[in-house]
Amino acid sequence: MTGPGPHWPAFVRRAAEAAPAGEQTLVVHSNAGLLVPALAEAVPDVRRVVFVDAALPGAPLPAAHLAALRELTGPDGLLPPWTEWFDEATVAALLPDPRLRATVIAEQPRLPLTHFTRPPPAPPGWDRLPCGYLRFSAAYRPVAGEARARGWPVGSLAGGHLHQVVAPGAVAEWLVRVWG
Repeated sequence: MTGPGPHWPAFVRRAAEAAPAGEQTLVVHSNAGLLVPALAEAVPDVRRVVFVDAALPGAPLPAAHLAALRELTGPDGLLPPWTEWFDEATVAALLPDPRLRATVIAEQPRLPLTHFTRPPPAPPGWDRLPCGYLRFSAAYRPVAGEARARGWPVGSLAGGHLHQVVAPGAVAEWLVRVWG
């Protein structure tokens, strides 16, 4: 993906095309949380949303984070793969299994900086569906606090930002227990 964007409509379109028919629980991770209003509109069978270590729609990207991303952006306007934003030790801590880490590294896309500078809109009422929040990492503690302030069920599982990849059974168990 290159060019000025926005690029999020293509992500939403692909997700909507892949969604099975029938009632859906939308589970979003990280910056995919920003796509919830558009996803809920594009997939009419969405009945609830669970944010997992995820940003909430309309949340501004912290200025320091955006500045760091600008520094990483190549001349083609693309960021390096996500795991290259961090040192090897940090990535290894997030993905301790070497084979799993290699798989994740091989499958990650390069995103344009505009993915972060031109986010999808968050119209009023985007959270009309029942929502919940599952936090893994300390970095998302403030977002989980905002979810709690909205009256959503909030849980936490100790782990890194990619805990759903490292411990999928524990994450699935929580999701089923809370959202049935």
